[in-house]
Amino acid sequence: MKNKMLLDLKKISKSCDRLSAARLLFVAALLFTSHIPAAAQSLSSFLGNKNPSASPPHNQPDPLNRTTPRAAIFNFLEACHADRYVLAARYLDLRRIPAADRQTEGPDLARQLADLLDKEPRFEVDQLSDDPAGNVNDGLAPDLEVLVKLNTNEEPSALFLQRVSQQGIEVWLVASDSVPHIAEMDALEGASDIEKHMPRFLVTHKLLGTSWWAWISLIILTFLLLVLSRLLSRLFLAVFTPVIKRFAESLQTYRLETLTNPLRLLISLALFRAVMEVVTPSALLRDYLIRLLVLLSTIGLAALAMRIVDLASTQFLGRLDPSERALSYSVMPLGVRVIRIGIFLIAALLILASWGYNTNAILAGLGVGGLAVALAAQKTIENLFGAVALVSDRPVLVGDFCQFGTQTGTVEDIGLRSTRIRTNDRTTVTIPNSNFSTMTIENFSRRDRMWFHPTLKLRRDTNPGKVRELMDAIAQVLHSDPLVETPDVPVRFTRITDYSLDLEVFAYITTSHYQKFLEAQSALLLQLLESVERHGVRLALPIAESVTVNPPDLSPSANSSSHPAAEPPAAPPPPG
Repeated sequence: MKNKMLLDLKKISKSCDRLSAARLLFVAALLFTSHIPAAAQSLSSFLGNKNPSASPPHNQPDPLNRTTPRAAIFNFLEACHADRYVLAARYLDLRRIPAADRQTEGPDLARQLADLLDKEPRFEVDQLSDDPAGNVNDGLAPDLEVLVKLNTNEEPSALFLQRVSQQGIEVWLVASDSVPHIAEMDALEGASDIEKHMPRFLVTHKLLGTSWWAWISLIILTFLLLVLSRLLSRLFLAVFTPVIKRFAESLQTYRLETLTNPLRLLISLALFRAVMEVVTPSALLRDYLIRLLVLLSTIGLAALAMRIVDLASTQFLGRLDPSERALSYSVMPLGVRVIRIGIFLIAALLILASWGYNTNAILAGLGVGGLAVALAAQKTIENLFGAVALVSDRPVLVGDFCQFGTQTGTVEDIGLRSTRIRTNDRTTVTIPNSNFSTMTIENFSRRDRMWFHPTLKLRRDTNPGKVRELMDAIAQVLHSDPLVETPDVPVRFTRITDYSLDLEVFAYITTSHYQKFLEAQSALLLQLLESVERHGVRLALPIAESVTVNPPDLSPSANSSSHPAAEPPAAPPPPG
């Protein structure tokens, strides 16, 4: 091993001039991992293990897949329906039959057992255990499992499966004590009363082990249920609507009609399953049909549960006070979506469990792969937590008018991924929740009162007495309005600028409705202008005025008091 490692290292050193550092490290890692088993073997020899290559024997998989009762019988039925009865005989424990007769009696017994299982309507493959240890709670020996039970006129009879060891592999076979009774129990079943009155060719010709008459009956039944299911669902609603309205009087009838489609599906499936007890398909086809029924019924129940959740949320919102609806319109849709997703996941797990999948292993795999999913869907998870933060912290609710960043608008929806806002331009802005939850949001809908703070700029040459009179008049206007709430100093002389004297009005209009605020603000501004005009005060304009002043005459003749006044210049002669 050392020589081989040295040889590999020499090869690597020769290629160093053609490999970058990253490539060299990668090749070294591959070389190291390729020699780990050999190194472990050498270490085991050094520690004293005389046979380091020896390891605990592992059970090889059974080529016929007989490791569980359900798998053994399912594959047995598939072999029989493919007319491979020699192969199907290997699922029977033929130790009680002489070796010379096994090649002839084994396939016949397999054919009879398949016929028996096909004719017994109470037999279902899914009822068998899918555990290699079998059903440990059935009261039988640990290595026994009930295959099928028949109720005859004398006493109940049963066939059993037994776990045996073949070439070091634990497999499930039809028990050797039950094999001799297969022919007897198949004869007791016989033909059904319906088959006795059917044409012979409809009984003898089969598809997937099921007679033609059974196929035709099931197909006709399917079409009849498609036609009659609507009538049956409406009949169901007509019977139960008075009962439901007794507990929810305000519930509208048209809302209950949303339950029609799931009820149609569930009622149709229930009737189809009941007819399967009379029109008996083969065991293999029955297993396929039952799996399909489980799938459709789970989907129907999930759809019915989702619509009931929608009805309950609508009913709950209708009973709330108007003051509580704003929060509910934000929280309820998000909560309903989470519940619907939970219902869908539960339905998916139930379907997988009914089909024989190990849901515990699936959940464990999801837990192990959760890190990879979280890394791949990092933005999605951030948006989900952003939605939770928005709902729990409640900076805004659906219907609130707010400012976010440089835009303003009304919140229309808070979803699992994003928040939708309608702007004043009637456009829709969609913001990821991860970004929206970290923004500085100014919620205008949360105001209990609105600030009224205009500034009056009076002309710079306004008389101080006029300013004082105007301030008193403005304060009187504010105090006389019942919607206005004023502090101790509602009118303030704030500053003197180069061209104006500034009066600042500080008051609140006690309303949270923006339309009422606009009406009150317009009325107050008009009254302020009237007060300004009444007191003879003019508002300043930010315009620079230039004033031209003639300079005085500084000549000596102008300063002499005895000098006669200068005569005005003679008028110019008229034009000729």
